[in-house]
Amino acid sequence: MVALLLVLLLVLVLFGAGFALKALWWAAVVVLVLWILGFFFASSDAAGTRKRWYRW
Repeated sequence: MVALLLVLLLVLVLFGAGFALKALWWAAVVVLVLWILGFFFASSDAAGTRKRWYRW
């Protein structure tokens, strides 16, 4: 009985980790798309140079 409970607990942990990793991958893809779009839609100043929208 204890072995069965340990196996079920392991399945639940692995399922939860898989869901969390998948959610993190989707979040990473969304951030990457926003970052790339930031380069295309960056505003320019009067001199025609493009401003950075981040502070690096």
